[in-house]
Amino acid sequence: MEVLLPFLIGTLFSVSLYFILHRHLFKLILGLILFGLATNLFLFVVGGISTGDVAIIPLDKEVAEDPFPDPVPQALLLTAIVIGFGLQAFAIVLIRRVYETLKSNNLDDLKTTDKT
Repeated sequence: MEVLLPFLIGTLFSVSLYFILHRHLFKLILGLILFGLATNLFLFVVGGISTGDVAIIPLDKEVAEDPFPDPVPQALLLTAIVIGFGLQAFAIVLIRRVYETLKSNNLDDLKTTDKT
């Protein structure tokens, strides 16, 4: 499983870059969502995949038992998920408003600021 994750992350980054470079707003949003997913998966893999228990210290012990995963990458990952969700929601609303105004899904039509 750990051998396949770098290839999966690279594929997700490649597909997201492909969608971001398209000239349609929907594909741009889809590319940004996939880019965030690939980044989160990268942070998860860099944090280390561990088969140990959670880093909670039992009441009858002074220290946690080894091995346990590092909680900092997990906290960063949760923060990145929340921030990414907020940015995606904002981008979807913004693109919907642009589509309602311009009646077009093409990024080339955004060169003008006049309403037609």
